[in-house]
Amino acid sequence: MTPAVLKDSYGRAIRDLRVSLTDRCNFRCFYCLPHGEPPIAPKEQMLSYEEIEYVSDIFVSLGIEKIRLTGGEPMMRRDIETIIGKLAALKPRLHDLALTTNGYFLPGRAAALKEAGLDRITISLDSLRPETFRRMTGVDVLARVLEGIAAARDAGLAPIKINAVIVRGHNDAEVADFARFAREHAVSMRFIEFMPLDSGHEWSRDDVVSGREIRAAIEERFALAPLPVRRGAETSARYRFADGAPGEIGIIAPVTEAFCGACSRIRLTADGQIRTCLFSTVEHSLRDVIRRSGATRSETVEYIESVVLKKEPRHYINDPDFLQPARTMSFIGG
Repeated sequence: MTPAVLKDSYGRAIRDLRVSLTDRCNFRCFYCLPHGEPPIAPKEQMLSYEEIEYVSDIFVSLGIEKIRLTGGEPMMRRDIETIIGKLAALKPRLHDLALTTNGYFLPGRAAALKEAGLDRITISLDSLRPETFRRMTGVDVLARVLEGIAAARDAGLAPIKINAVIVRGHNDAEVADFARFAREHAVSMRFIEFMPLDSGHEWSRDDVVSGREIRAAIEERFALAPLPVRRGAETSARYRFADGAPGEIGIIAPVTEAFCGACSRIRLTADGQIRTCLFSTVEHSLRDVIRRSGATRSETVEYIESVVLKKEPRHYINDPDFLQPARTMSFIGG
């Protein structure tokens, strides 16, 4: 039977679910948590793995094809292998099960993630220079993250994507070095524009290094050629190295080159709130529906469908009256 297609009021098919497993993180990246420890939601408010399995099965029945597990740092969730195993059981209806992590816990655990059913992994790496890495993340563990990347490769979690948030005056001088890293390690290097999702609400447009600037910085050293793929709902513009070297470049430019018109994503926070956009100022409590209202499965489906119809046409970062979300990326999930 062909699964239902979950659509918003603008006719966009929703195929991609981001599930945050925890609001906790062992890093203190300045563009997310510049003021240190975030307010942590009480444990009883967090979705259990059984609840995550239940709602994920419903989302997949509605046409979700990809699930990405995020955080906080999702590997701080002790039952993550169990969660992955439960979600992997949704295949082949679920086409892709991925994880975004800071890489700290991968040495020694990457193989278990693969064995549990994880398809692929994205690892955050904001600098290749130890001192810059420490300033940006608040922790001095660059060597361990690089070890984690190697462990993910050895475990067969391919293709590996590496995310770097590029911030002017911090790591913008490393853009070409990151491209070289992609070539040397045969990974997909993804450059992300700095977005207003920090806890201190200190984001400034002056700190944004545009996607065009990023590409120009790479091409000063390595010629790029667009990949012959239809972008569709993908967040990144993708390139290969023109000389045929391994590796790939992706540029995600939500501030200067918004791609909202083809958005296929919806998000579920660790405490069970549906967010229809990364920059939503309103959340919808799926947790309350499945816990306190005694909703049947069909009623839960109706609730999800009604929320998706409220999905915004676009984000409003570039509008003069833009309001930054109250919760940071550590709560929302990437």
